[in-house]
Amino acid sequence: MASSSSEPRFQVYTDGGADPNPGPAGWGAILLDRETGRREELSGGVARATNNRMELTAAIRALEALPEGATAALHTDSIYVKKGITQWLPGWIARGWRRKGGELQNEDLWRELAALTKSRRVSWHWVKGHAGHRENERADRLATAEIRALKGRARETAPAAPAADAEVYLRVSGRPGGGGWAAAVRHGGEEELREGSARGVSANELEVLAAAELLESLPEGVRVAFHSGSDYLRKGASEWLDGWRRRGWTTKTGSPVQNREAWQRLSRAMARRTVLWPEVKGDEPPGWKDLGNAAREAAGR
Repeated sequence: MASSSSEPRFQVYTDGGADPNPGPAGWGAILLDRETGRREELSGGVARATNNRMELTAAIRALEALPEGATAALHTDSIYVKKGITQWLPGWIARGWRRKGGELQNEDLWRELAALTKSRRVSWHWVKGHAGHRENERADRLATAEIRALKGRARETAPAAPAADAEVYLRVSGRPGGGGWAAAVRHGGEEELREGSARGVSANELEVLAAAELLESLPEGVRVAFHSGSDYLRKGASEWLDGWRRRGWTTKTGSPVQNREAWQRLSRAMARRTVLWPEVKGDEPPGWKDLGNAAREAAGR
């Protein structure tokens, strides 16, 4: 893993990601050969993985493409990869491929990466992601294209989901010490605008409390498509909630779940209804800006 005293032959740029995390995942790599002037782009994807696994996979696939004995400068925007290979790896190996706190995640990939660095001289460099670096941005686009392709194939092959009985569109406006919310609720052929406000809560807690109140207002057994621009609410409800419950309302690191009472209320409301959490991306839903204005007005009351 030592750096060459002269300029390395290869400049390598890697990136990886998943959307959601974990979820459809992709990686990308750029290889620049200083001796021949050749440029090579590599990419790939898997149906389900984490961001970290894709960052590691990108580095592995890039180094695999280099000849043994090659000198390379590998640039990654992943602190996990950079620190893992340059700082943490010796300790993991000394402890039998274990972290100080227990099991080493992605052990299989770390073993692959460590083996590759024995036959290639690699220097490791961190670059800030999404900061305008041309090759890093290109690696990111390669990874993103793989994710989008996977999602497109999934939509083509997935059976059509039953139509929702109700739709909820929620906007929240947080202020120091409280905030307001506004929502459009469509059910039974009618649409209703609902608003609310609260003091002494954070914007995140207000998102969860508002969602719980809105679901409680709908009949039990209904199928609801709940639209929110908050990743905290959407991912919490669709990805993290089950794990929190299993661990006794603690996070993966053992910390208490923030806003626990609000999440418990939302969990009870969701248990009596089928709730879908589509992403709000790209074109905004009709009336989305108006809801934002209404939420700000509710916050000011």
